[in-house]
Amino acid sequence: MKIILATHNIHKREELIALAGENLDIEILPDDFPEIPETGNTLDANARMKARFVFDRLHQSALADDTGLEVDALAGAPGVYTARFAGENATYDDNCRKLLSVLKGNSNRRAKFVTVICFIDSGGNEHVFEGEVKGNITEEYRGSSGFGYDPIFEPEEGRGRTFAEMSASEKNSLSHRSRAMAHFLSALPEIAKNGTE
Repeated sequence: MKIILATHNIHKREELIALAGENLDIEILPDDFPEIPETGNTLDANARMKARFVFDRLHQSALADDTGLEVDALAGAPGVYTARFAGENATYDDNCRKLLSVLKGNSNRRAKFVTVICFIDSGGNEHVFEGEVKGNITEEYRGSSGFGYDPIFEPEEGRGRTFAEMSASEKNSLSHRSRAMAHFLSALPEIAKNGTE
């Protein structure tokens, strides 16, 4: 099954391909695809908005996700603003450094990553799935793998390691995105059985 992933982010494509195996033919957006609006107030709203935008223009099954890092000490922030926590054009490093600065001296490092996936099938029907992983924000960078906040997020099941200190397969075995994707993949046979694919 061919699915367009509503992103230009090659890292997300690689993660999803690793999770899906032979089940899906996943493509990212063409370089000239217009910028996708991401103006929702929730992860769910953004995931739906992105998937619908792609589906309406390419007329193919579309898969979009939105991920948020929710930090207890910041009352759930940055949440829906995770990717632009340090500003509209923030780099991964900018965001990590800002979060470490904001939390400096704070003993409450509890946080969780939440991913919401929206899949729009060939009939235009929306299917939404969620995954989360709890953990802590470290006090310094650790590891060199992954992307985003991986060097400063230590999942509860990570045996004392950040996502950036794990191999891709280890991270995929317990990440928020992998859990949301697992829910999607388990539902896919039922979606196909209903005749929408």
